[in-house]
Amino acid sequence: MTMPDYRYIIARATTGEVLHWNLPLTEVEFGPEKSGPGSLHATLNPTYGGGLSDMLDDAGDVVIMVERNGRLLWGGVLWRAEPQGPKLAVEASGFTSYLHRRFDLHGNLGGRGPYVGADPCQVIRDVWAYAQEQPDGDLGVVVDDTKSKATTGTAKDPYSTSKSDPRNLGEIVDEMAGIADGLEWTETVTWRGRRTERRIVLGAPRLGRRREDLTFTTGANVTGEPQVIKDADAYAQWVVGLGAGEGKKRKVVIDGVRNGRLRLEHKLETSEKDETKLHERARRERLARQILPTLTELEITDHPAAPIESLRVGDDVRIRLHEPHTAYDGWNRIVGWTVRPGEGETPERVTLKLERTFKPEDSSGDETGEQ
Repeated sequence: MTMPDYRYIIARATTGEVLHWNLPLTEVEFGPEKSGPGSLHATLNPTYGGGLSDMLDDAGDVVIMVERNGRLLWGGVLWRAEPQGPKLAVEASGFTSYLHRRFDLHGNLGGRGPYVGADPCQVIRDVWAYAQEQPDGDLGVVVDDTKSKATTGTAKDPYSTSKSDPRNLGEIVDEMAGIADGLEWTETVTWRGRRTERRIVLGAPRLGRRREDLTFTTGANVTGEPQVIKDADAYAQWVVGLGAGEGKKRKVVIDGVRNGRLRLEHKLETSEKDETKLHERARRERLARQILPTLTELEITDHPAAPIESLRVGDDVRIRLHEPHTAYDGWNRIVGWTVRPGEGETPERVTLKLERTFKPEDSSGDETGEQ
């Protein structure tokens, strides 16, 4: 298989002016993530004619974009350039990392708040609008017009920020993404002519979809030695669902099945008032906890069954493994990945970051084995 062609492009953060179309980076590793900016780590070749001092001076003022076979895969802000002998270690993070270096200096995002029953997607759009309307603050980031069913702020307790106690803008975005059944986000970058579109993709209540068109299979596009963990700490085929209320008024439902295994139980604490919804949540929790194998990472190569450029954060994909000590066939959700472009005789490698498609909503105590 032909080695893909990578380019590393450096542009001025605010103007988009390209400073270098093919920066000679080596030891590159980059990738996106769910509800996070993703990152890039690389080394600048000492033969770079522009001089290492240029990169040192540009930290915090330029963006790095990764292009694979003419298609942009990742972009972010260069934050650190550290000399290591004749080489220069380079670190960058996605565009949302910029918000963690900015604050709400006017309060309520310049008058857009306080928020009562507001859609957290709109609050995120307001954060970016506020950040980019300030002098020298425009990164050219566009945010999706996605709407969610979640809300933030009430008449008695509006969501607000104060001028006298400036809030970090990145933390506001994190808070919005942390609202239950609200939203998830990730970043993309694409060419629009010779300029790039830097976009925040919102998913409500979640990113991605079930991808019947992609498969990952031993002997085709799975490499390395997949680590499938069979850990019964979180396993349960009986779930006790507790709803709102106290004492005898509290709703209690039990959902379980006999499956020939030792009986294991889990208690699900909720504030659910509707008994039908409580039954639904208990059943969903039980189905999620009956999945014993866990797969958190998977090394893959580019393949027609799942081309690298087709990967999307949040998608559910089917994985079939037939390893010497592991047989696995299940659906997993892609929550991020890292790419290591090929160098010399070393081929390109991609490591998918995974979580269960059916994930327990209450994982407290799982790591310690509590049920």
